[in-house]
Amino acid sequence: MNAMCIVASSFCQTYALFMVFRFLNGAALGGSGPVIWSYFAEFQPKSKRGSMLSFMAAFWTLGNLFVAGLAWLIIPSTIGLYTPYFVYNSWRIFLLVCSLPSFLVAALLLYLPESPKFLLSQGRNEEALAIFRGIYVTNTGKSKDLYPVKELLIDAKLQYELENSTKKIKGKYVTMLSDIMDNSKQLFMTPIVKFTVISITINFTFHIGYYGLMMWFPELFNRFDEYARNHPGEEASVCQVTSYVVSSGSHSDSGVCSAKIPSTVFMESLITVASALPANILAVIGMDRLGRKFFLVFSTVSAGLCSAGMFFVYNKTHNLIVSAVFSGVISCGNAALDCLITEVFPTHLRATGVAISMVAARLGGIIGNVVIATLLDMYCPAPTFIVAILLAGGGLMCLFLPNTTRTALS
Repeated sequence: MNAMCIVASSFCQTYALFMVFRFLNGAALGGSGPVIWSYFAEFQPKSKRGSMLSFMAAFWTLGNLFVAGLAWLIIPSTIGLYTPYFVYNSWRIFLLVCSLPSFLVAALLLYLPESPKFLLSQGRNEEALAIFRGIYVTNTGKSKDLYPVKELLIDAKLQYELENSTKKIKGKYVTMLSDIMDNSKQLFMTPIVKFTVISITINFTFHIGYYGLMMWFPELFNRFDEYARNHPGEEASVCQVTSYVVSSGSHSDSGVCSAKIPSTVFMESLITVASALPANILAVIGMDRLGRKFFLVFSTVSAGLCSAGMFFVYNKTHNLIVSAVFSGVISCGNAALDCLITEVFPTHLRATGVAISMVAARLGGIIGNVVIATLLDMYCPAPTFIVAILLAGGGLMCLFLPNTTRTALS
């Protein structure tokens, strides 16, 4: 669905229809994210789970690098189809190319097995054992008959729950809806409710900064560029630059944008994204040694300081340095947060718990984007310090969650 919505949006000739498909695209991504994290975590040994989850998180950065480089290559070009009734220009071709990895991933997912931990939670022992044997064959190259485990036993508590289940046989979709409602209800009951509320709060505050501030870095680069063109050799703070751009009227709310984008925008975005790679490597190496909480607290406090530091930026170079450091530490924190939230919920509630946390994350991103955009022009100092407080405060809340480093999934 994600890939098809991207392709469909590239062909849209009206803004309203384009937004419909972009909304559906976002819905498809939001649904797949929790499942991917839960699924991947359940295949990892506890000694390397943090490193492997961080390794997977690093591909978010690599994806951003791929997109930034691809945009730089395609969007400034004049390739495309132009007729009086239909336009398929460079940015539409860019969208089309971006859909290709999603088609590839959808095809590859068909060859992956079900999570054996999930099967065990449903009492499907033989199916889980068959998958373990398949993993053994893949990892060792030996015959499945040589797999040392011959039988899987269900936990006594789970066995009792399965034997005394009163769930009636229902239709497929009714059952699915009932399971979603039941799982959601359990997330807000003791003892899980504490983890749920903290997870929601951390994700909400974290992504106000992650999406809210990161989305505005390119705009700040543009504003510094405009100020420098009209005031060569002069330095100015972010607030002074913003005040100039707003008062000069060049900051338009008409909804019409230029098809020409300066190449420097792509270069600065590429540098900002690339700065996250060293942080991702550090997370992969140290996540199982230093722990999730260490990385999350360190990154959120550091990102908060970077956000506050934006107020003291006086030129484009300083802005680029601060945004690059912010991108690095926030990406490291994102890997730690994804690990912690994935591990803190029990297996039968993991996907639903991660999904609810991601809803809070998306909501934080939307609110952060809107609030920062409004406050940046109305009262410039506010957004940088608000984001700083939310990031640091939200990160410190992880101290109230259990330590999941090198522990078995519940």
